[in-house]
Amino acid sequence: MIRFLQPWWLLAVLPVLALAAAYVWRQLHRRQYALRFTNVDLLRTVAPKGLGWRRHIAATAFLLCLLVLATGLARPAIDTREPLERATVMLAIDVSLSMQADDVSPNRLEAAQEAAKQFVGELPESYNLGLVSFAKSANVLVPPTKDRAAVTTAIDGLVLAEATATGEAVFTCLESIRSVPADGAAGIPPARIVLLSDGYRTSGRSVEEAAAAAQAANVPVSTIAFGTDSGQVDIGGQLQRVPVDRTALSQLAETTQGFFYEAASASELKQVYQDMGSSIGYRTEPREITQWYAGIALLLALCAGGLSLLWTSRLV
Repeated sequence: MIRFLQPWWLLAVLPVLALAAAYVWRQLHRRQYALRFTNVDLLRTVAPKGLGWRRHIAATAFLLCLLVLATGLARPAIDTREPLERATVMLAIDVSLSMQADDVSPNRLEAAQEAAKQFVGELPESYNLGLVSFAKSANVLVPPTKDRAAVTTAIDGLVLAEATATGEAVFTCLESIRSVPADGAAGIPPARIVLLSDGYRTSGRSVEEAAAAAQAANVPVSTIAFGTDSGQVDIGGQLQRVPVDRTALSQLAETTQGFFYEAASASELKQVYQDMGSSIGYRTEPREITQWYAGIALLLALCAGGLSLLWTSRLV
């Protein structure tokens, strides 16, 4: 079914219809003058044989050309069902104050940002990708999307804050995964969570609760630990030790059948999604066919011009 993306342009059809009406009126007016000449036999001898009904073909083709062009201004389109990959990966990045420790060069947060952007560059373009940051709470910075630039820009703009809500990060990621449109497919899409952190939870629901929720949803959580046991950071003018909680991060990954890394390479990170599978939905998208209308109008114009040259030796 054809629909128009800019239907107000259909008003351009009105001048064409007015021109067509004027042409018909003119032809009828000519016939009235012809009837006033009463000596039809004499007229046949002095006047050459006319084109008859053929004289209207070129004009009709020209008017149809204008009509098609005017309709084409409204951007005609047909609805098509486009396959849409629903598989989703959520990145969760810790932005707690401990992530400013420089025991990992240049510091934990910048190392995590670099690893995250490397992961974004390696992830297949067909997959959805979302971004969550977490400190005292977890926030969706980019919902699942295929726009990699939006995710990369958000990663570069991460800002440190107090506390660490690791469990809330997982719950927020699960909510984002459930928000992916079904588009005709059944159930939630196949999904993975990649959590980058230095460990110790200090706020929100526990890591154990989050692991149980991810396991129930069949969403593996892979964790990447940043930092060393000797890490220190200046918080409020006091130097505080911020060791890495490898135990919590590795148990989260193990419980959900994900992977645990300390220094993940690009090839290792591919393990996160290589067995994720696929879920294809379908979205109805308009496909513009203005070029068809332009092509038909061109053919009609050529037809009008060709017939006019053939029968009257004039282009118009």
